Amino acid sequence: MSKKIGSEILSRRSLLRSAVSAGAAALAVPALAQSPIDSLINAPRRGSWDDQFDARGSRTAVGVVSNNPILGPEGPANIQQAIFAYQQIVSNGGWPEVRSSTRLQLGVVDQGVQLLRQRLMIAGDLDQSAGMSNSFDSYVDGAVKRFQARHGLPADGVLGEFSVKAMNIPAQTRLAQLETNLVRLQSMSGDLGSRYVMVNIPAAYVEAVENDRVALRTNAVVGRIDRPTHAINSKIYEVILNPYWTAPRSIVEKDIVPLMRKDPTYLTRNNIRLIDGRGQEVAPDTVDWFAPKAPNFMFRQDPGKINAMASTKINFHNPNNEYMHDTPQQGLFNKLMRFESSGCMRIQNVRDMITWLLRDTPGWSRQDIERVIAARQNTPIKLAQEVPVYIVYVTAWSAKDQVVQFRDDIYERDGNQELALQTTTGVERASGPITEQDMLPQ
Repeated sequence: MSKKIGSEILSRRSLLRSAVSAGAAALAVPALAQSPIDSLINAPRRGSWDDQFDARGSRTAVGVVSNNPILGPEGPANIQQAIFAYQQIVSNGGWPEVRSSTRLQLGVVDQGVQLLRQRLMIAGDLDQSAGMSNSFDSYVDGAVKRFQARHGLPADGVLGEFSVKAMNIPAQTRLAQLETNLVRLQSMSGDLGSRYVMVNIPAAYVEAVENDRVALRTNAVVGRIDRPTHAINSKIYEVILNPYWTAPRSIVEKDIVPLMRKDPTYLTRNNIRLIDGRGQEVAPDTVDWFAPKAPNFMFRQDPGKINAMASTKINFHNPNNEYMHDTPQQGLFNKLMRFESSGCMRIQNVRDMITWLLRDTPGWSRQDIERVIAARQNTPIKLAQEVPVYIVYVTAWSAKDQVVQFRDDIYERDGNQELALQTTTGVERASGPITEQDMLPQ
């Protein structure tokens, strides 16, 4: 080792010792800490220091995602570990509030970065070896991305409005959130089955779990604040390929009739047929759309790409007429706030999900599924063995990987308004009942 490199390492270690002695990082959660700096320094064929750290930093957020399920017999013990860690953080004074007049991101030099470093160290997102400085370097960039990934935020490394809000939730509030969710996880710690589906409403995603490992995890769109998706334990019993969509009476009266008055081609353009009480089709141009009452017909949309449920509907036993389904509006899954439905759940990559569900149902390989969908033929399929589904409301958890995750309290059930964060920012509560307008073909 050259004298220059040796002096740099000693200088870095001196800085680390001074930071630790000052207490800036003494509260970091041990379970979340990254590998010690010496293991990288002494690693064979490590290349240059900066190259190795940047490569590691780019993988920081990715490491938050794992195949460990939220639920299961180990769920309470895992979140209890997080509770112990956060109790220690609270007893040591919590973490500082991050504030700066400058937008903090890679390359910025600002006094607020020191507070940011302390905040990230205390929660275990930034290793203590990164030291204290005003520079938003690759160490901080990787740590911010890790923090964002743990909070369900886009891991872009930029301290925007939502990231700052999440970061400035007090440690005591986060501890209370963990304790609230411990009770929820304890109620789901029994035998869930060797194969099951879990929908976590606040996280707006779905897990297909097999033998206590996540076989598939995908995004979902769930119920909005004023029309929430119901938490329930049930069983999936049916998959319908190329489903029909029947418009609820409320949509017919409030939406479709006014649309037909403005555009008489609306029904035809959207492949919606009128069916009378005898099962006969009625031509739209024979209907008086300006009559005082909406026509008493079934408004049924044909299967196809523009169908409100697109290729698939997944039925499970429940009293709320809720189900999972595909959507022609795939761009919805790229949104941060995926709380836009009227209770039903839209599933991204739904064909992967139904392939997994139908695995034990003879005659339904992925190729068979794709063939039927391409044929636009309405096909209900009963599962050979019903698959349990658990629709849960969990805003904080820690799985086997001991990475503590938090999500917004979208339905405001955690007892602290502050935990709603951005999910209620700019959301206007409806004065009347919400219809299924979100599924109305456009």
